[in-house]
Amino acid sequence: MSRPAGEGVDPELLAVVEVLARRLRDIEDRMVDDMTAQMAEIDHLDGDPVLVDLLHASVEGNVTTINHILANNIPLGHLQPTTAAVEYALRLAQREVPSNSLMRAYRMGEFEYNRLCLDFLEELELAEGLSVRVARYVATVFFDYIEWITQYVFQAYESERERWIGAEGNVLSSTVNQLLDGDDEPDPFETEAFEAETGYRLDRTHLAAILWSQDSAVGLADIDRAARSLAVALRAVSAPVITAADRSTVWMWIPFAGTPPRTDSAATATQVSLPPNLRVAIGLPGTGVTGFRRSYQQARSAYDVASTVPRAEPVVVGYGDRGIAVVSMMARDLPSTRAWISDVLGPLAQDTPNAQILRSTLSEFLSSGESHVRTAERMVLHRNTVKYRVGKAMAALPDRHDRMDLALALTVCEYLGATVLQC
Repeated sequence: MSRPAGEGVDPELLAVVEVLARRLRDIEDRMVDDMTAQMAEIDHLDGDPVLVDLLHASVEGNVTTINHILANNIPLGHLQPTTAAVEYALRLAQREVPSNSLMRAYRMGEFEYNRLCLDFLEELELAEGLSVRVARYVATVFFDYIEWITQYVFQAYESERERWIGAEGNVLSSTVNQLLDGDDEPDPFETEAFEAETGYRLDRTHLAAILWSQDSAVGLADIDRAARSLAVALRAVSAPVITAADRSTVWMWIPFAGTPPRTDSAATATQVSLPPNLRVAIGLPGTGVTGFRRSYQQARSAYDVASTVPRAEPVVVGYGDRGIAVVSMMARDLPSTRAWISDVLGPLAQDTPNAQILRSTLSEFLSSGESHVRTAERMVLHRNTVKYRVGKAMAALPDRHDRMDLALALTVCEYLGATVLQC
């Protein structure tokens, strides 16, 4: 660690830095959102909503800290790493994400922060000499901070990586990942190596599932037990292959000799008892290596939808559930999806309790064959209440609306919630 912030610095410079820090704190939320969006484009840092949320928390912790350093002249020696920054590094290590992706994120954040500082300095119209000294001072403090925090998180990353590779239950991780990342036409030697390592035959029908915990009290041992009980409940022909993606997430494949039993989410939820705050995403059955990979991709799509907006229900989410396949594709480009939702729903796309009531009633109405009676029965409402809400919702819609687009937009709102609504 290098010099403390502000030591031996003239008061005039520190006064300007304080003004600069206040301006940065005024736009802190926007800074965090923009930086997170940019970093989420880095290879291996995109895709998983849980990791993106943790990335956002890590960025927020770092930005808030450096703003406090500048605003209050805090020496680096007085700091402690933010919990979110360390936890994010640990999760990346558990997911086998290359450390250079994490380094790119920190360097990208450093560049963006310095760019914003220079923009604000230009607006202050200071004397050239003072402006240069302030820019040099801020760049030095931020460089020192990045050097300090990256050394800490990378040490945590490497320690976790070593621990994770050697942890019991994770020895199959590399073998499974190699098969998932393989060519479309599987190499016979690769297939044989997988079967020899795992004891799992690939010439069967497979059902992939992802189990994840939303509660730190539910550990890998609990998730592993739940996964094995799920395989038993679904009458697997032999033991499943199970690997931990991180300390709160498990991937599994359940083997069947022929046609598997009914595996839709509602039926699966009734067949197994899961610990509280443990959720399951399942794909569709598939055969051979291609089916092994495809079922996992489908389970991953269902997981992406279910974890975009954390909730307790439903406990089991399936790729074959109504709308999941399409919503999972739309979740990959949330800005475009949000704009489309606004175009289709108009005022009903607002993130307000009243708009939510109208959306849920209209969605149930459309799925009930546009029957006020069936909608009232399903929602346990009076028919006149349903009729009033539907009429109000339809009146609020843009003049031109297609019934299929309308039903899809309402389904997307149901699954993705505030992430696609207008504030």
